[in-house]
Amino acid sequence: MLHALCIGAIFANGGLMRMTLSTIPYALAVDDEPFILMDITGILEDAGFRTYEASSGDAAIAMLPEYAHTITLLFSDVDMPGDTNGFALARHVAENYPWIEIVIGSGRVSPETGDLPEKATFLSKPFNAQMIHGHLRETLPDGKLPEPLKNAA
Repeated sequence: MLHALCIGAIFANGGLMRMTLSTIPYALAVDDEPFILMDITGILEDAGFRTYEASSGDAAIAMLPEYAHTITLLFSDVDMPGDTNGFALARHVAENYPWIEIVIGSGRVSPETGDLPEKATFLSKPFNAQMIHGHLRETLPDGKLPEPLKNAA
């Protein structure tokens, strides 16, 4: 499912700031639990990303050839059905789409040596919007931070 987001903000002086869709980065959110996926998508959209969603690592890998050129961030769970868990997805993305930043999260599994590519970061569940936004501000390069995250820092 594709979610598009148009961001506008009204300032105290009455001015309106709009970000055109072309300046808003995309994130790919991946989780097999529909409510968690919906929550993560909302958190990423609140951070200023437009989002693509996938319900498994296999579905994400199938989407990447078509959409990877637009994606700035992969945010994925670890434990999912199919042949590709979140760690394998992270390695696939790092190898084939090196411009995509990677955040992997899990409440059941912690990464062991070699599970994650060097550029990937890990968040333990449960997490909330404040934790995710803070993690993204700390780990994403400035050029890949959406304006709302830059402005919140």
